[in-house]
Amino acid sequence: MSVVLAGDIGGTKTILRLVKVTQDQDCPQLKLLHEQNYPSQDYPDLVPIVKAFLQEADYSGGVARACFGIAGPVVNNSSQLTNLSWSLEGNRLADELTIEAVTLINDFAAIGYGVLGLQAEDLYVLQEADPSQKQRSDAPLAVLGAGTGLGECFLIGRGKQTHVGATEGGHSDFAPRTPLEFDLLDYLKTSQSLKRVSVERVVSGQGIVSIYQFLCDRHFQTHPNTGKMLAAETPAAAISNAALDESDEISQKTMEMFVSAYGAEAGNLALKLLPYRGLYIAGGIAAKILPLLHRNDTFMTAYLDKGRVSPLLKEMPVEVVLEPKVGLIGAAICADQDV
Repeated sequence: MSVVLAGDIGGTKTILRLVKVTQDQDCPQLKLLHEQNYPSQDYPDLVPIVKAFLQEADYSGGVARACFGIAGPVVNNSSQLTNLSWSLEGNRLADELTIEAVTLINDFAAIGYGVLGLQAEDLYVLQEADPSQKQRSDAPLAVLGAGTGLGECFLIGRGKQTHVGATEGGHSDFAPRTPLEFDLLDYLKTSQSLKRVSVERVVSGQGIVSIYQFLCDRHFQTHPNTGKMLAAETPAAAISNAALDESDEISQKTMEMFVSAYGAEAGNLALKLLPYRGLYIAGGIAAKILPLLHRNDTFMTAYLDKGRVSPLLKEMPVEVVLEPKVGLIGAAICADQDV
């Protein structure tokens, strides 16, 4: 058992948690002791936030280790935040906070660790598989998630020997599969002056907007609702909601294309990693559009459409992460790894 400090550090807000971690075989058990949110822009650095948090938590037992998920690149346990004038370095933070060790990880790597701490109620099953497959200690787990961008990572090992491998899979090439998707690829290259198109430009929040613009410009020019959703404060959310309540034809077609491309990329990741212990769909979008994933079986149809190797993908569990703070769960698990 150990008490660790976990954090989710973003340009807008910083969320901190004090967590008691106990190891139950391969599944860590987490008990939340205290949590608080802070406006990141109000502070010159992370240190004063953590000091205020620990004082507020009124915990006298001491914190041995901390892990912070960072919305930005992390190199050699250091990070210059993209949307915040903070320069963070693990050893400096450990010294100034009198904590034995401070680990900085990318926020999607934190999500990767977080799937280890999820309960059944935190997940929505898209595809069940042979339960024995989850016991394959040599098999990895895979995680991908569309939100602002498209994150992809994998996990190998078990218990405290689990390691998250970061990838830049979201920046691999978008591979069109239908005449409409080939038309979309041409549109994105032409309209955005691109030599190549990454899958992230299609499978992300901005991808939803781009698909909608494409359909308006090339396929629904005379439709009375053309461009309507683009005037919304958050166009991607407006398009998703209109598709969910079936109030706008262009939005419905947009989300059909988005979900199909999402499923296809999930299948691509599964083929590359063979995650027989599970493929997890995280990110800020999937949990909000569950009915669209199911509509006409669009997501799983695209996921399984891999020709002669399709049967392999039927052996892997596919689950959607419903827990919005999975990154904080993962930061706590990561902090506990070396205790």
